[in-house]
Amino acid sequence: MNLNRVIIIGRLAADPEVRTTQSGQQVATIRVATNRNWTDKNGQRQENVEFHTIVAWGRLADIAGQYLAKGGLAMFEGRLQTRNWTGQDNVKRYTTEIVAENLQLGPRSANAGAGTRPAGYDPRESIQPGPSTKPAPTSQENDFDDIPVIGQDEPIISDKEIEDEKAINPDDIPF
Repeated sequence: MNLNRVIIIGRLAADPEVRTTQSGQQVATIRVATNRNWTDKNGQRQENVEFHTIVAWGRLADIAGQYLAKGGLAMFEGRLQTRNWTGQDNVKRYTTEIVAENLQLGPRSANAGAGTRPAGYDPRESIQPGPSTKPAPTSQENDFDDIPVIGQDEPIISDKEIEDEKAINPDDIPF
């Protein structure tokens, strides 16, 4: 069995860069920062920031360009992909990125696009790429309320929970 699945929850390091390919498809490049916290052997709290490149295509690229901004919290689910190419200096280069398949926006501020949510709206549902069956909004409409968000009351795993998961219970050892 093989599995290539990545889930990243982090803050955008910059506004998404959205461009259109020669074939007319939109693609967004998104830089996301995640933090890892731990306590070193001296009892000092340490932090490491990791930056991830996320690539979104089609409708996800459009949504990212419209609703994501530097500093905003978002969750991306997708697959890990490594690409290679030969640079102008004839050196082979590699990059590893996450190809987004789902996206959830983080909590929005109180003054962001207020409105009523459609019947059956569930903020825990995620956006998946694919052809849109809904007509594009007119300048008078705002479909921001149709996009799921990570609720402020939804738990994000704490450092304590991560440390607890790493702890080994001697009763679990088979010998």
